Amino acid sequence: MTWKQLTREIITCERCPRLRTYCKEVARVKRRQYREEEYWGKPVPGFGDPKAALWIWGLAPAAHGANRTGRMFTGDSSGNWLYRALHESGFANQPTSENRIDGLELTGAYVTATARCAPPDNKPTKEEIANCESYLREESRLLKNKKIYLALGSIAYDAWWKWATEEKLPLPAKRPKFSHGLEFKVGEQIFLASYHPSRQNTQTGRLTWEMWSGIFERARKLIG
Repeated sequence: MTWKQLTREIITCERCPRLRTYCKEVARVKRRQYREEEYWGKPVPGFGDPKAALWIWGLAPAAHGANRTGRMFTGDSSGNWLYRALHESGFANQPTSENRIDGLELTGAYVTATARCAPPDNKPTKEEIANCESYLREESRLLKNKKIYLALGSIAYDAWWKWATEEKLPLPAKRPKFSHGLEFKVGEQIFLASYHPSRQNTQTGRLTWEMWSGIFERARKLIG
């Protein structure tokens, strides 16, 4: 499967009726501040550099973020944090993410999610996450230069560990507990973890900018 074929398959996916119904309804009703915009409303493919060394795993598109714009982590506060950090660490050409045609480009980084559709209350079910696993496997096969895995949040970590186990990657004998800054080797590759840059974390101080940017500085250092 090529990148174009994978993107097409993701965008036309109908595997999760609950999520498809929700995304279409959000796109129909819209949020007042975006009422003049046409929402994407479809499953969201990954975004970034096909030659990436840093592979970032998020949770799922936001209802009025990527479900509106059609690009991962674009159009919401989490995306603002992500792309600013990627820009400061040399992975992005600009610090902002507004829409699919804003000129944002990533170099050395690729962003994906464990679920490709916005879920109600930001909570996809285990079955819905499992329905997207084949897309992650295809991305892994296509991302031939990946060196660093970065999971944003415990749900992304759970999904990554399940995927890595099924892929028979050389994992630690005992699964490390999720924590911000978690780091361990996966053969010649390295796994990193961070709290998710959701408002729930950033506005409460659970995740500070220094903590967040430090993760990307660490990734850059590890890549060299």
